[in-house]
Formats: sequence, C-alpha cells, structure tokens
Amino acid sequence: MTGVRPQPWIIRLAHWINAPVLLIMAMSGLQILVAYPFMGPRGLTYAWWPLQGWVPPEWSRLGGWLAGARAWHFAFAWLIVANAVVYLVYLFASGQWRRRLFWPPRDTGQALLQVAYYLRLRKTAPPSGFYNGLQRLAYTSILVLAAVEVLSGLAIWKPVQLQALAWIFGGYDGARVAHLVGLMLLGLLTAGHLVMVLLHPRAILEMLTGGKKR
Repeated sequence: MTGVRPQPWIIRLAHWINAPVLLIMAMSGLQILVAYPFMGPRGLTYAWWPLQGWVPPEWSRLGGWLAGARAWHFAFAWLIVANAVVYLVYLFASGQWRRRLFWPPRDTGQALLQVAYYLRLRKTAPPSGFYNGLQRLAYTSILVLAAVEVLSGLAIWKPVQLQALAWIFGGYDGARVAHLVGLMLLGLLTAGHLVMVLLHPRAILEMLTGGKKR
C-alpha cells in the first residue's frame, strides 16, 4: 500500500454523502411513524412492543405530514442505495474489505481486548493495524444494519409484490418493527462513532484530506 492515502477519495465521498442523507432519512422516517405510531396490525397491536403510541418530538421529524415525509424518504432512499452500491463495489474491487471488514478469526480477540482497554480493565491498548478489531466490528455492523434497513424498507413499500421478502421479517408489521429497530441501532452506532472521533480527532482529518500517503 506504499504511496496510497489511508482514506481513498471514494471512501471519503461515500462517507460524507451518507452523513446528511442518513439524517434526512431518519427524520423523514420518524415523521412517517407519526401517521401510525403503533406496532402490529390495527386493533391487535403487539403487546411486547414497549413504545406503542410513542410520537417522536417535532424537532426530530422532517416532512411536515405523511405525504411530505414519504417524498423526502423515497427521494433520498435511492441516493443512499446508489451510494452504497458504489462503495461496496469499490470496497471489494480494491481489496479494501480485507482491512476494513470484521473477520471473526482475526478480529474477535483483539476487539475484546480493545473493549477491556476502553473500560480501563487493561492498561495499554492492544496492537492493531489500520483499524482495530472493535472498529471493524462497528463498521461491519453498520453495513449489515443498512442492508436490513433497505430490505425491510422494500418490504414495507411493496408488501404484496414482495411477499417473500416481507415473509422474512414476519410480514408487513414485522418489517415495520425491524425498520424502526434498525434505525435505533444505527443511531446508537453513530453516537458511538462520534464519541470515538472526539477521542481520536485525527480520524476526522483523514476523512477530510485522505491522510498522509503511506
């Protein structure tokens, strides 16, 4: 990898496109939820779902009403899917996946040691390469959750035409739950990512400039 920047321009472009697009998707999705803030069939809601009737605060929503929110949501959904396709094609075509994605035989032990270091159960950080095992686990989890979001979103959008896909999630109502839970988990991972960036500010500089060639 001599003479190559740590963060190639395609990776950086995909990252910075995702940042505002994911925010718009989340906010418009919460506005869509307001139209029916219950999980399960009408008249037979899921007793196990703890957030029945929960309405997100107005500042967290985008679109103003159901139709407006759907317009925002679908417009940016195709953009984020296209961005993800470009990112994944580059990731595998360039071989970048080898150092960025989580591989259990290689990364599990190192990720556990990294957690122990953050919890101050270990005095020194374990040795790592470009990314440590915990970072690879986080980034790979985001890709998996993003795939779940896209598939569950398609099942919600076309539950009749895509019956087989909806069946995987337990039907239309199950897909709604999976979609909302996926959003919550993505929010938690994003919050953790921001904390790590604040702790290691050099990472954001590399995402802006690509970093020094190595």
